[in-house]
Amino acid sequence: MMKHTVLLIAMAILFVGCGTMSQRPFRPAVINHLVFFSLLDPEERYELIEDCDSGLSAIGGIVSYWCGEHGEFGRSKVDGDYDVGLYVGFDSNDAYNQYLNHPNHLSLVEKWKNRWGWIRIHDVVDETP
Repeated sequence: MMKHTVLLIAMAILFVGCGTMSQRPFRPAVINHLVFFSLLDPEERYELIEDCDSGLSAIGGIVSYWCGEHGEFGRSKVDGDYDVGLYVGFDSNDAYNQYLNHPNHLSLVEKWKNRWGWIRIHDVVDETP
């Protein structure tokens, strides 16, 4: 009886520990491609967001995606010096390279490059399990 009680307690601790570990936020991708755009005409931000949503999000190999405008929440330490933010996530270098060379991506860059005041691109690798 004592062995069964110890075994049940050990299993309960194991399950509670595993349950706690699964409470971490989901990590959407290994390669996280972030792009921030400042537009010469900030009113064009909705057109850029629509172009990204319709063209980029349809490219194969993307495992996570979002695109939107700067959110203002009254925090002076947050860099809001951009009009549109884009995030695209990939699980492999091959998928990322296919995205970079895909006609939808190349077409969007060609259409918008003369309308950007500036563009900042950040690639973050997250190999955490």
